[in-house]
Amino acid sequence: MLTEKFLSNNDMTYSYACSSTMSSETDILDTSTGKPLVAADQKGQNAVEDFVDPWNICTSSMKGVDYDKLIKKFGCSAIDDSLIERFKRVAKIEEVHPLLRLGVFFSHRDLHVILDCVERGQKFYLYTGRCPSSDAMHLGHLIPFLFTKWLQEVFDVPVIIQITDDEEYFWKDLSLEKVKENALVNIKDIIAIEFHPGKTFIFRNLEYMGQSVGFQETLARIQKLVTVSKIRGQFGFSDSDCMGKVM
Repeated sequence: MLTEKFLSNNDMTYSYACSSTMSSETDILDTSTGKPLVAADQKGQNAVEDFVDPWNICTSSMKGVDYDKLIKKFGCSAIDDSLIERFKRVAKIEEVHPLLRLGVFFSHRDLHVILDCVERGQKFYLYTGRCPSSDAMHLGHLIPFLFTKWLQEVFDVPVIIQITDDEEYFWKDLSLEKVKENALVNIKDIIAIEFHPGKTFIFRNLEYMGQSVGFQETLARIQKLVTVSKIRGQFGFSDSDCMGKVM
């Protein structure tokens, strides 16, 4: 897993969004406490820790997000020069992608494990996704896909792209018809990036999950391991949230 710096100010799916300051005390709630997050003023008053959950990011610092703290908080590792040099050596390339070289992707989990697999000749695949929040994808949405396409080319591996249209239906006031429409338009945008057509599988949750026995079995295993109290703590769900969000 590679971690991307926060480049856009969009409605976050699960990977990125940014808000350097807060416009009011009621914009975003800390899901761990239920209290509003307050931005620091120019004198540094009201400062709070950088806050990240699956949908919101904010920082009270005028300098922006402290990425070193985020690396520690989420148990990741920084992508340093030695890892980049190993990447080039294992992948047999002269230079890495600019998004990696310039530090847009700045931390990782188990990237060294994948490089070990490549050295041993073992197979792996890439997995990413998109929550179809609108009928047009902007540059912030495209960055993970552009980088994934490059990884596919470098390692010549399959790519699986999950379109979480059910998630969008549960979280936003959109009809199923509109959500499916957005999903199809987004899929066309993703296809236009020119992933390898014979090594790329794109699926929508609302269409595919009910047709795949293996998918349902995997979900059952995951659901049995996750408690209600744990998911409340991680996502801040309340009694008023629909069951679809929990699932």
